[in-house]
Amino acid sequence: MKPVSISADRLFEEHREALRWQWIAGHAHPERRFDEAALRDAQSAADLVGYLNYIHPYRVQIVGTREVAYLTQASDDVLERRVSRIVTLEPPVIIVADQCVAPPKLVAMCDRADIPLFTTAASAGYVIDVVRAHLAQMCANRTTRHGVFMDILGLGVLLTGESGLGKSELGLELISRGHGLVADDAVDFFRIAQDTIVGRCPELLANLLEVRGIGLLDIKAIFGETAVRRKMRLKLIVHLVRRETLEREFERLPYEPLFEEVLDVPTRKVIIAVDAGRNLAVLVEAAVRNTILQLRGIDTYQEFVARHQRAMERGHED
Repeated sequence: MKPVSISADRLFEEHREALRWQWIAGHAHPERRFDEAALRDAQSAADLVGYLNYIHPYRVQIVGTREVAYLTQASDDVLERRVSRIVTLEPPVIIVADQCVAPPKLVAMCDRADIPLFTTAASAGYVIDVVRAHLAQMCANRTTRHGVFMDILGLGVLLTGESGLGKSELGLELISRGHGLVADDAVDFFRIAQDTIVGRCPELLANLLEVRGIGLLDIKAIFGETAVRRKMRLKLIVHLVRRETLEREFERLPYEPLFEEVLDVPTRKVIIAVDAGRNLAVLVEAAVRNTILQLRGIDTYQEFVARHQRAMERGHED
């Protein structure tokens, strides 16, 4: 579900270091929120931010070099009308970029209307990219799934299964083999595009992995920075089941690839039986390598079926 609101102060704080911007007007309500109706109606983050020549209600307005010229190269009466028009459309934030100085009338009007006004030396185009990325994440449909989310051979892989099957222990072994941890136990997934799901770790659990009998492990501190990832695109679900469950409920050799929907996006899925003596880390790596081949259009099972068919045809001929 989309969040009910997005705050201007959170936007400012999260990108203060990257954009080095200043908040010069509209301080009275730092928690000022984006309009909920605008968030619901927006088809994408691009609908929520833009230049003045595309003024829409409740949209972040970017003021660059040309926009500052438009607001300053006019008589006082015309300038007043132009600034008033911007303010009456209730933008949640106005951002002056391109090292421009905010026009005094715009500053005064923002103060009166309690509209946050930021200024930054960064280019307007870069500011738009940053703000759109922020809004895309905040507006994205989201869900939280139980499991261990990892970067295995460059693929985002979610390890799932009932409690007690050893998902975290498997994750630890994969980390020791050079793969990366995104999140353990709870994973936040965001649908950022029509067919793209991105998984992140909740801030509370960042870099942590819980192993039964040992407790919480700080993976970053133990294995180094290369052992953790901030986010990954979900490409594969590896579901662990007990052997008796696999034999009872699943095909040994599924004819078609398995899929599971996450936020309405079909995601490839493989099922691996947990049993004494099985090296699950090797099996997961093999499943990931096989998935990479499938994504490249190489289907080993279908190639085997075609090979078998050719062998049968040759046998009939003989």
